[in-house]
Amino acid sequence: MTEPSLSAPTSYDRVWTNWAGNHTVTAAMYAQPRDESEVVEAVRYAIRQGLNVRVAGTGHSFTPVVPTGGLMLDLTQLTGVTATDPQRLRATALAGTTVGQLGEPLWNAGLSLSNQGDIDKQVIAGALGTATHGSGIELPNMSAAMRRVRLVNGHGEVVDIGEDRMRELRAAQVAIGSLGVMLEVELAVSPAYYIKEEISYRPWQEIEDSWDELIANHRHFSFFWCPADHSVDLYQLPAPPDQPMSNHCYVKIYDEVEVIEPDGLVSDDVGNRTDRAYRVYPGGYDEPFHEMEYMVPAEYGLEALNKIRRLMLDEFPDQLYPIEVRWTAADDAYLSPNYQRDTMVISVSGAPGTDYWPFLRAVDQRLQQYQARPHWGKIHFMTRDRLRELYPGFDTFLEVRREFDPNGTFLNDHLRPLLG
Repeated sequence: MTEPSLSAPTSYDRVWTNWAGNHTVTAAMYAQPRDESEVVEAVRYAIRQGLNVRVAGTGHSFTPVVPTGGLMLDLTQLTGVTATDPQRLRATALAGTTVGQLGEPLWNAGLSLSNQGDIDKQVIAGALGTATHGSGIELPNMSAAMRRVRLVNGHGEVVDIGEDRMRELRAAQVAIGSLGVMLEVELAVSPAYYIKEEISYRPWQEIEDSWDELIANHRHFSFFWCPADHSVDLYQLPAPPDQPMSNHCYVKIYDEVEVIEPDGLVSDDVGNRTDRAYRVYPGGYDEPFHEMEYMVPAEYGLEALNKIRRLMLDEFPDQLYPIEVRWTAADDAYLSPNYQRDTMVISVSGAPGTDYWPFLRAVDQRLQQYQARPHWGKIHFMTRDRLRELYPGFDTFLEVRREFDPNGTFLNDHLRPLLG
């Protein structure tokens, strides 16, 4: 079999850099397959040559999950919704489809993603593989919606993993690309729904006083706590110029509403939109930042958040990025940060080009007492020993991973010490 063709990339050359700019790599080989057969050909070639294989999505991970000195695959030509089933509430898409590309085709079939985050540029395979999420105490992360995946494993075989193979499916739902190259995924989805948005600016004490009520009474409740007035500018949050933000919160509430078609009650007023769900969820971050995100059990959320607030105010007053706070429901994927527990999400960031590492390590240390688990696409300080302690299904995951990829074809320098 001949070497896979190295098609000219459309948006970057073989020097690959992630969105945040903190990881750059030049792979030995680069391929942009046009269909399933070309993916299989490329993976089999890499296996014969002893090359590691990683898939480059849109680069929205802050961790080095993509870099490889072997073969880098770009699946941007494998896109599109391939099937919808409104009766079963299922949708199937090729792995290179971005989250944003799912919205309209699903809507036209009377369907919507059950939840999503505030970035919709990730490819669906990467969003699932890293347990990307939105917010809502009753809404699990996106990977929990996976009901079937078709992938190329480390033997060069095309394998379908569905609900008749729950052990393998629980591993595949959050695998950080370590089981193989995803080709197609089937997701559980919801009937199409509209969202009403409410953006407000509230003092911290008001949030703390209404904590349980805000979490329980809204489909999506999240906020950014700001240590300084100009913290909002670091995330381009649209606070009014005369709004004091020091020790205040930029609050996002989304609730489902009934709207008569065709989009009769839609409003596009900033901060007060009512629209199709897939149009309301996405926000925009124009300036790169470097983010760390940990999940703590929901019942300890307020206590843990106050520890990080005090850490910033008392020990790291130079760290001015807001803390983003969200909630996610429990699921059963072995490597999910939400494995068998509802969680509160704490996200902190450092400014590119600055030494933010002492701050991030201090956050990590403060949250260890809560058995905090990381988002796999965000900066973290995990070791294999910590993973075994934090994830009851970790050894089962490793067993499945080794069955699918015994030679570690889909591991790189970042994942090998953790999952090899």
